[in-house]
Amino acid sequence: MRLSDYISDLLFRYECVIVPDFGGFITNTKPAIISPYTKTFYPPHKLITYNCHLRNNDGLLANYISTVDRMPYDSALNYIRFEVNQWKEELKKTDLTLERLGRFSLDINNAIIFEPQTDINYLTEAYGLASFVSPEIKREEYVKQVEKLEEKAPILISDRKKSSPDYLKYAAAFLIAASVIGFASNSLYKSYKNKQQVGEAQKQQKELETKIEQATFIVTDALPSVTLNVTLEKKPYHVIAGAFRYPENAKRMVNILLEKGYDARILGINQWGLTQVSFNSYTSKRDAINSLNKIRRTENEEAWLLVQEL
Repeated sequence: MRLSDYISDLLFRYECVIVPDFGGFITNTKPAIISPYTKTFYPPHKLITYNCHLRNNDGLLANYISTVDRMPYDSALNYIRFEVNQWKEELKKTDLTLERLGRFSLDINNAIIFEPQTDINYLTEAYGLASFVSPEIKREEYVKQVEKLEEKAPILISDRKKSSPDYLKYAAAFLIAASVIGFASNSLYKSYKNKQQVGEAQKQQKELETKIEQATFIVTDALPSVTLNVTLEKKPYHVIAGAFRYPENAKRMVNILLEKGYDARILGINQWGLTQVSFNSYTSKRDAINSLNKIRRTENEEAWLLVQEL
């Protein structure tokens, strides 16, 4: 992990994280707001600020790195010093961008300017909440439109009841009775058809069960066996890039070699307690020697060959 990743993890739980000899990152909680211009809702969040005067080591960052990577406390402090020196050197040449934190730059007076990264919300209570645009609800305009329609088209209510002829009443009663009789007949017919279908299905089910009971399945041919031949390729020849007292320096060297295209890895700790890093490992001694000669000419004159089965 990068040093900025450790700092970002701590900012989710603490309001201040101090990087020794560099400065402190402080979080301030801001409430939820609604922009009156864009109609956008912003959830509550933590805003990151930077204070260059907080340089004394309070032990929080080093203890966290020591716990996560299972390394001694002094090794964690050396790792922080190394990263901070790299930050300062880069800041002298160009802007410094720390992932998940923000960007640093220098003004004409060599004062540090910090621009926080705003796409990460460090407030755990607002986890999962995102900003969204809510269109304005125009209820009053709709009410006014309804009132205008009511004014233009008033409803007239008359107290007089129209009398209907008697023959219409008799016709309505006849239609209701006919519909009731038709509905009852239709229900009886459907019930009869359902009973017939159920009986036929039960008969077919019994015939199928009888056929299954009488059937006999015999398997005469055995299935062919499958044999897998697996061989592990051994690579006992290793071109060594260096041996490091601190494991974090060995990890850093592996990352550098991987970026250059080598199949680099950590081979373990030797008898002197040093962590060994290889450029690559080979199955053939000739390939390993050829690679060693090329690396000595182009990369590292002090590279050497280790013969060991891991």
